[in-house]
Amino acid sequence: MRLHIADHPLINHKLTVLRDRDTPSATFRQLVDELVTLLAYEATRHVTTTEVAINTPVAPTVGKKIAEPRPIVVPVLRAGLGMLEGMTRLLPTAEVGFLGMKRDEETLLIETYANRLPEDLSGRQCFVIDPMLATGHTLIAAINYLLDLGASDVTAICLIASPEGLAEVEKAIGDRVDVSIVVAAVDEKLNEKAYIVPGLGDAGDRLYGSVD
Repeated sequence: MRLHIADHPLINHKLTVLRDRDTPSATFRQLVDELVTLLAYEATRHVTTTEVAINTPVAPTVGKKIAEPRPIVVPVLRAGLGMLEGMTRLLPTAEVGFLGMKRDEETLLIETYANRLPEDLSGRQCFVIDPMLATGHTLIAAINYLLDLGASDVTAICLIASPEGLAEVEKAIGDRVDVSIVVAAVDEKLNEKAYIVPGLGDAGDRLYGSVD
């Protein structure tokens, strides 16, 4: 497993505003969109390309374009949807799949309640997007789900991670597959309710409002 912390002044500024509890939902959604585009730039650094011959207005040349099969972006519902537009803006040729996962607040176990993915992900670069890497259980479940479909190259893009969550992913995934994690920040810890500290609260609620 590889971890990349995207340390950049613009990312740090936007993340600070995002954390502020007084930031309204409309601004929060806009900032998430902008942050994801910046993180996606780092996450797609090693996207597979192929050479292609073209003609410019001046002369023939050889350029590069994203290779087939196309990458697939997989938002984890529901909070991951807030990251989708920022990701596809930078990678518009990618396909989009969906994974519906939720954490049982008592057992902290992950339940998969929906999916919309190809039956075979062999040879596909997969980009999982989910704002918070807290306990790591959701990301582990998502990665294992993709591996069961044949994926072998998975990059996770999260806004914030906890040290405990990263350790759990490292323990569960290790080096058996090509997994990268790109984040804007690694925070201090998890609290007794498994929320990241200082974090930014419940990303889904701040994006879309609370659901009882």
